[in-house]
Amino acid sequence: MGLAGGTTRPFGKIDLVLGVRAMATDKQKEAARRNIEKAREVQSERAHGEDIPRSAEGLSTAEKDRLPDADFAFPAQRKEVISDAAHVRNAIARFDQVEGVTDEERDQAWKRILAAAGKYGVHVSEADWRDLASGGNDRR
Repeated sequence: MGLAGGTTRPFGKIDLVLGVRAMATDKQKEAARRNIEKAREVQSERAHGEDIPRSAEGLSTAEKDRLPDADFAFPAQRKEVISDAAHVRNAIARFDQVEGVTDEERDQAWKRILAAAGKYGVHVSEADWRDLASGGNDRR
């Protein structure tokens, strides 16, 4: 946008209000253009009936919402899915990151994880969750 005398503003009105100036490199701008173009192509292909799988791994939010409470290590909070071997391994790895739960809830969750591990053939070397490396975010 030009100003009187042919000078231009270095940034837009919104940037002036926020006091922020966006700084994107040419490389970042080109990557953004490529991402947008690819997204448009995929969207068009899907709209024309092609079955193109989503790139995200794991369960979608809708899929998690449809799971029964029994498929969670912490069913009251619906935290830590344990519906297959990969999710059981993930629940063990992230067990100490679960926040806002009591030790009794952790005890019950650990029992659910061990049962699911047995069901899906996942080896668990720790007999108790307290034997895990960290010990929980609530204890920091």
